[in-house]
Amino acid sequence: MAKRRKRGDGGISLRKDGRWEGRVVIGYDDKGLPVTKNVLAKTKSECIAKLKALADCIKAPAPDQPKPGVLLGDWLDLWYQSYKEPNLRPNTQMSYERRIYQHIIPALGNIQMDKLTTNDIQQFYSELKKDGRLLRTEIYGAGLSDQTIRGIHTTLHAALDKAVAEKLILRNPADGCRLPSAKAREMQVLTPEEIQRLLIQAKEDGCYELLLLELSTGLRRGEICALQWNDLNLRTGELRIERQVHRVKGELVVSPPKTKASNRSVILPAPVVGILKTYKKTIASRWMFPSPVNEDSPRDPTAVRKRLQIVLERAECKKIRFHDLRHTFSTVSLEHGMDIKTLSTIIGHVSSSTTLNVYAHVTDEMRRTAAVKIDQGIGRAEPQEEVVTAPQKPAPSVFQAHKGQRRKPGTGCVSQINDHLWEGRCSPIWPDGKKHARNVYAHSEAECETLLAEMILEMKAEISAEKERIKTAPKAS
Repeated sequence: MAKRRKRGDGGISLRKDGRWEGRVVIGYDDKGLPVTKNVLAKTKSECIAKLKALADCIKAPAPDQPKPGVLLGDWLDLWYQSYKEPNLRPNTQMSYERRIYQHIIPALGNIQMDKLTTNDIQQFYSELKKDGRLLRTEIYGAGLSDQTIRGIHTTLHAALDKAVAEKLILRNPADGCRLPSAKAREMQVLTPEEIQRLLIQAKEDGCYELLLLELSTGLRRGEICALQWNDLNLRTGELRIERQVHRVKGELVVSPPKTKASNRSVILPAPVVGILKTYKKTIASRWMFPSPVNEDSPRDPTAVRKRLQIVLERAECKKIRFHDLRHTFSTVSLEHGMDIKTLSTIIGHVSSSTTLNVYAHVTDEMRRTAAVKIDQGIGRAEPQEEVVTAPQKPAPSVFQAHKGQRRKPGTGCVSQINDHLWEGRCSPIWPDGKKHARNVYAHSEAECETLLAEMILEMKAEISAEKERIKTAPKAS
């Protein structure tokens, strides 16, 4: 009776051609069927030796097997510092660091990656949805938004994918997670009447040129704050967008646009160019909209957002984000017949499909209007109601700007920047015919008024001295 071989050693048999064949199971396919590998030899003893070597090789651990015991927190830190951070923009770095060090590592960082399960990650996402917000819970609630949770998943999934590639784990446990639906933020646009009221109030509040330019171009907030006068050709009306400004860890940072499509040029309407020409005479800075604190610095996008909210409230407009002014420009442009490709180029989208997705509601209405016109033109259908082919020019608004308490000419103005800072500003006309603004800052309104009065006296003395110098200066022959 032949001796039985041990399980896992494989089996040998004599083939019809006289050679010996050894065969061993090396694994199983997706259907659970065995996958085998064979060896051939001229003698039985040689075949046994070859089969034993093959079986030993299969039993031996592969050199690239996953490494047990690596903590997820250690890997996330290494992955971010070594693979991601060097290639990320400052704002994107902040997003990654918030996701990794404020959310993922505190919750999952002490779990070994080879023991991390899909259920662990799914429960983590559920906790974020329920009670994951760390700041401003009194305003936004205790849970994180669906969009934030999807961003955290994107970061975690990418880190685990790299761990699979580095043979630290066999599979990515984040693959099977269910995510909140990707809901776009609700878009709001101003009506023609609200646009008029907004600009009327903006003139009173000193931000007319900025908001007019925004409604004429649809620039992003960081882009419009980063504009310099040499970006604008006052003769042709061409405006180049070549940079953006944003705040990183408390400091304003100017950087190139995020995408190639964002680096672009737009042509301004002639009336807007005329208004900017006049406005330029009052600005003694290379920045088109300089900081009121430092004329050598661009305006803070956060300050622009806060200023917009004040103007909207005074103009009796609905509360919208600054980004909704961009939506307003795009919607009005489409309604007045601008094609999608041109609009996509102007607002700096990477592709026209992005523009179509964002403004599908507008293009749907345009298609319905076109269908009615085709039906009337080709099918000769009787129009049931008048079809407006283009938006009508709105009637002039009768809105009166909120003026508040008026100050006497020559006394400057005082405004509250935040809870603990007041700004005083005066912009007299100097002998060169231009307005030169100066500012003072204080921690109370009374202190600011005192400092402003002292500064105005100093400026008046300097202006008088400058006029005297010009009067007595020898004239060129």
